[in-house]
Amino acid sequence: MEGLRYLAKNTGLLALGQFGTKLLSFFLVPLYTYVLTTAEYGTYDFMTSTISLLIPLMTLNICDAALRFPLDKGTDRQQIFAISFRHFLLSIIFGAAFIGFNRIFNIIDLINQYPIFFFLLFIATGINGIMNCFARGIDCVKDVAVSGVICSIVIIGLNLLFLLPLHMGLIGFFLANIIGSFVQSIYLFIAIKGWKYLIFTGIDKKLHHDMLRFSEPLMLNNISWWVNGVSNRYVITWLCGVAANGIYAVSYKIPSILVMLQGIFSQAWTLSAVKDFDKDDKNGFFSKMYASYNVSMVLACSILIMASRIMAKFLYQGEFFEAWKYVPFLLISAIFGALSGYVGGIFAAVKDTKIFGQTSILGAVVNLALTIVLVWKVGVIGAAISALFSNAVIWAIRIRVVKRYINMKLNLLADIISYLLLCAQTLILFIWNDNFQFWCVETLLFIVLLLTNKNILKTILRKITSKIHI
Repeated sequence: MEGLRYLAKNTGLLALGQFGTKLLSFFLVPLYTYVLTTAEYGTYDFMTSTISLLIPLMTLNICDAALRFPLDKGTDRQQIFAISFRHFLLSIIFGAAFIGFNRIFNIIDLINQYPIFFFLLFIATGINGIMNCFARGIDCVKDVAVSGVICSIVIIGLNLLFLLPLHMGLIGFFLANIIGSFVQSIYLFIAIKGWKYLIFTGIDKKLHHDMLRFSEPLMLNNISWWVNGVSNRYVITWLCGVAANGIYAVSYKIPSILVMLQGIFSQAWTLSAVKDFDKDDKNGFFSKMYASYNVSMVLACSILIMASRIMAKFLYQGEFFEAWKYVPFLLISAIFGALSGYVGGIFAAVKDTKIFGQTSILGAVVNLALTIVLVWKVGVIGAAISALFSNAVIWAIRIRVVKRYINMKLNLLADIISYLLLCAQTLILFIWNDNFQFWCVETLLFIVLLLTNKNILKTILRKITSKIHI
């Protein structure tokens, strides 16, 4: 019960900090798709995708160590922060060298069009990641939640200012996101009294080595996740053009609802997995949480699949409307990504990060190969199908491997039936328009989904209606 209280508290704080502002940002998608062209949105997405690859490479993915190591009792948090910050400073040098090299040889023309904004966004994203991870690692979850609210308000406010009255277009979009990330980092530094952790001499070499031994395999994991989630943008840009990438990028906005829920839970879950790890899972905490998490994501996904075309009419303006076709596949893909992340929290608890890299690399290879073939054969929708399949592969392998570390009892038959029902809902979405037959069949499939998961749903309802106060 204590473990559930701790998880619920952290999940609640992070949800409070992110849900309202993320939801508001979601409803601003029509503004972005109205003001920005498909090419401009594709350019920004290409930049952020590249940065999400460079940061784990150039920092040796020290962020994950900045989160995990402060959770152990007796660790020197000052040393952990100092080591992490040094890696960030080195990444700035490497980032500047990358931009200079690209400028000379013109390898990626899109980056050469906006080198200053690319560099500033790189710095803002890098320091923001370290501050967020370290703050969670020292259990300052409340400060992380507040910083998320402040960041979202700044980004939304500046986007409204820069895009509407000032008509700054893509440059304004860049500036709003850069400034918002910097503001969040500054707030967190002040909130946790970051100056207490700053040291410039006497780095603990053994601790540094241990942190790198933990984070380096995760660097491969993050790069592989980048291949899974982002490399398809490069393939689309290469085979179909930057405008097509803009449409594909905006299709992620509806799945971002699931990703947001997953992100909130995942941040809290890593802390709980470390704190309450039990190899035998005697009280069933890990098994029950997996089942509850899975059914919650599945039901949310089912509802979003049914509503995806209607939502697209309100969210996607003009040429962007075509993005609805990719949404169902990305929604189901998000479920497998979320469940893989849940299992990943267990791997983090036992500090076995090699399995992260191994499973993610396999998924990345599958994803890249499928993306190239399917985008070439069937167009942009092939990238969405590839993302779903590769995430499913990673989930399946991790579910099998996690049994080495913990005795989790899972109802995989019911889970697989649920995923097949989601695929059936997706098929119906393409067969019928939003007519009476469509809603009848979709509703019937949703009811079957509820019946398939009735046991775990009864357990969840008993928890909600019980007199136990979490």
